[in-house]
Amino acid sequence: MMAGVGVHEVPQAAVTAEDRDRVLSVVYRTHYSALVGLARLLVDDRGQAEEIVQEAFVRTYAGWGRVRTKDEPLPYLRTTVVNLARGGLRHRRVVRERRLDVAPNAESADVVAERAEISRTLADAVRALPDRQRECVVVRYFLECSTAECADALGISEGTVKTHLHRALAALAPALEAMR
Repeated sequence: MMAGVGVHEVPQAAVTAEDRDRVLSVVYRTHYSALVGLARLLVDDRGQAEEIVQEAFVRTYAGWGRVRTKDEPLPYLRTTVVNLARGGLRHRRVVRERRLDVAPNAESADVVAERAEISRTLADAVRALPDRQRECVVVRYFLECSTAECADALGISEGTVKTHLHRALAALAPALEAMR
């Protein structure tokens, strides 16, 4: 594989250790930040999110034989990240009350303050959702996954994803309306 080649251009027969290393390297370079963002939205802690993603890559590397599509291990990694985040949440339910830090921004202070309040309001509303609804919202809208990809990452059917998204959006409607 040549440098700069995207993960979708790796041949389907990528099964050797060298090919595994190349494929995972490309996925790491291109999707690490998004996976950390996914984990962060689920566990609400940047350090723990990074650890989850690193652990997901280690488990994918070690369990390469279980990865169904060797040229596209991203769905397997997403599922691993979600499952590791679920496990982490089981151990820290009390700590979950912490708010997401809002990244500083070069805009005026009043715009930054207004956006921070909107972000806090939306994050609080998403956090208040039941676990499965929150997971569906984060995977579907943060990662911009299709419902099929969302279902695959969460290990549920597409119909279940749609049901959870419908219920979540109905619950989030007042918070979303207030942001307009």
